[in-house]
Amino acid sequence: MPFSPARTNSEAPWDLFDSVAYHNHNYSSLRSDDRQILAAVRDHFLAALASTDPASLRGIDVGAGTNLYPSLAMLPWCREITLFERSERNVAWLRNEVVRYGDNWDEFWAVLCEREETYPEVADPRARLAGVADVRQGDLFDGLPGTGYDLGTMFFVAESLTTAHEEFETAVDVFGRALGPGAPFAVAFMENSLGYEVGELSFPACRIDSTDVVASLAGYAAPGLRVERIEVPGEPLLREGYTGMLLALGRRGGERTTD
Repeated sequence: MPFSPARTNSEAPWDLFDSVAYHNHNYSSLRSDDRQILAAVRDHFLAALASTDPASLRGIDVGAGTNLYPSLAMLPWCREITLFERSERNVAWLRNEVVRYGDNWDEFWAVLCEREETYPEVADPRARLAGVADVRQGDLFDGLPGTGYDLGTMFFVAESLTTAHEEFETAVDVFGRALGPGAPFAVAFMENSLGYEVGELSFPACRIDSTDVVASLAGYAAPGLRVERIEVPGEPLLREGYTGMLLALGRRGGERTTD
């Protein structure tokens, strides 16, 4: 059944999302842009969590989809990682994948282990992820399962679920409010995305730039927030109509201010 392009989050056919096609297109091998992002997130977490005991934190990845590398980046420090996802197909994919993740993720893990601290101390990351992962289905606009998370990620979600800036801002706000004080976070965005196709279906995106990212995070991020821009690589584009990737690295500060 054909679908007209969605504009708001509620209009998109999330439960028909082709998880296998999306995973194969985006994560079957490690791209240079994802390598840059993963290395930056690794270094941010290593610096922010240098004195933190292994396996002591609660982490959350919001909108996990078919991407395990945010969870792998949090893995050494977490006793539990909630992989929160709306799409029924993505939830099924995640529950199957975390039992013993595929060989393609080994090169992602290898990037994390390029630094000698912490990551190489995880002897069996597959078994570790299987033991700590908690895949939960839900709509982030209805809230996340719990608050006070010690560590958090949200990759290519807030700008990739709607064309409406209000919904983009709400998605970031929901993520921020779920983190506990001082919690390190990493949030990634597609810059100037115009939407994307998965299989034969179209999904919405909100056109944003670094100014929008800073504004959406400023209300709850502690001083020191960094936003890094990742250039479009020479490899084939992941989707039409984007100009790069944006990676925000910081810590949770106080409550979001309101007018």
